[in-house]
Amino acid sequence: MPAKPAAHAQRRAADAAAQRTEAARGQPAEAQAAAARAPRPYHHGNLREALIEAAVAIIDEQGVEQLSVRETAKRAGVSPGAPFRHFASRAALLTAVAEQATERLAASATQALAAAAGQPPLQRLAAIGHAYLDWASAYPTHFRVISDRTQLDGGGSPATAAANEGLRRQMRSLLDEALGTHVSAAEREHALVASRAMVYGLARMAADGHFPEWQLPQTDTPATLHGVLDFFIASLAQRARDG
Repeated sequence: MPAKPAAHAQRRAADAAAQRTEAARGQPAEAQAAAARAPRPYHHGNLREALIEAAVAIIDEQGVEQLSVRETAKRAGVSPGAPFRHFASRAALLTAVAEQATERLAASATQALAAAAGQPPLQRLAAIGHAYLDWASAYPTHFRVISDRTQLDGGGSPATAAANEGLRRQMRSLLDEALGTHVSAAEREHALVASRAMVYGLARMAADGHFPEWQLPQTDTPATLHGVLDFFIASLAQRARDG
């Protein structure tokens, strides 16, 4: 029976790898290291995810200004035209990175809320905020991408819009529960925007290295971020008590 196409592809990949190994033998260590850093040909995995991973690496190393679909293809080890099966433009590629970012943020917020189940509403709101700060610290490149919507395809995608709206609904519900009739509906909306501005502003200051200007060592940034958020939550609690 003729071999399956997949088997042929696997043999070709193995032969190519063997040739690279044989060619590297006897070369100086510097040449071998350069060969190890060269992009590996893409074979049969998830091309879309491989391209997003390559794009994030380029942005992390060189900045978003240096990102191009061609450079992403080179980093992923595929032909220059291959990415266009998934991303029609640079903006579409960046939008996919933003979608990945919002998915991870939503997952972090969901996990934090589950851990804070049974706590008062403002403590659950704080859990979302702390999760946001931790996510921005863990994925600074993703944070930078979603911070500049002008570079995204149409300013974003239905997936990112839905994720952001879901997070807003959760925050609004918690603030309504916490503040209730103690404050007006307009003030609750102000509290919602202030909550978003607080965590976004803190994350942006950390990403841009602002804290040393405020006599706060960069090494103390995590404690500063979470301490300021706790101060803000305490202020909301005081406002609820004052009525």
